[in-house]
Amino acid sequence: MSDMDKETLEIVLEDFTSEQKLTNQNINDLTTAVNTNTGKLEEIKKEISNPQAPAISEGDAFGKMALKEVVRLRQQLERQQQSIVRKFQILLFPEQDAKTFYRIVFGRWLLYLCIMLAINRIYLWGVHHSDNLKAVQVEQLENDRILKSWNYLYNNSGRETKRKMEKAYKESGAVRGQ
Repeated sequence: MSDMDKETLEIVLEDFTSEQKLTNQNINDLTTAVNTNTGKLEEIKKEISNPQAPAISEGDAFGKMALKEVVRLRQQLERQQQSIVRKFQILLFPEQDAKTFYRIVFGRWLLYLCIMLAINRIYLWGVHHSDNLKAVQVEQLENDRILKSWNYLYNNSGRETKRKMEKAYKESGAVRGQ
């Protein structure tokens, strides 16, 4: 192995070991955090299983009312802690407010469909317009080339050729006019 290969290998190994040290440190930090949170969770479970009501004196009406409300709220929370079942369904025939449902759903669909159709037509028109402009430019370049060659031939030829060219020009105009 050459020196350059050895140096490259050493650099790669050093990078790998530094990354491995960093990963090990992160794992240790996560383990510590999980252990801390587990201890806190156990404490919370103990508090929930053994609730301690505050000591209220007999004559304290406000305290009794507050305790009564806390008990009522706790009972409501226990009733509401049932699992929530989420279901996905496609409603084509709703049970209630069908008119409102169809107005919202089909109104949106119709609007989106019209927008998509308009965008499609604008795109097609743009493509058609671009193609037409290209065709006109090509035709114009061809006409310019023909005109330049006609003028060159006319200016650099003799009288007989000029007469023939003028005759051909007049006859082509007569043919176009018909």
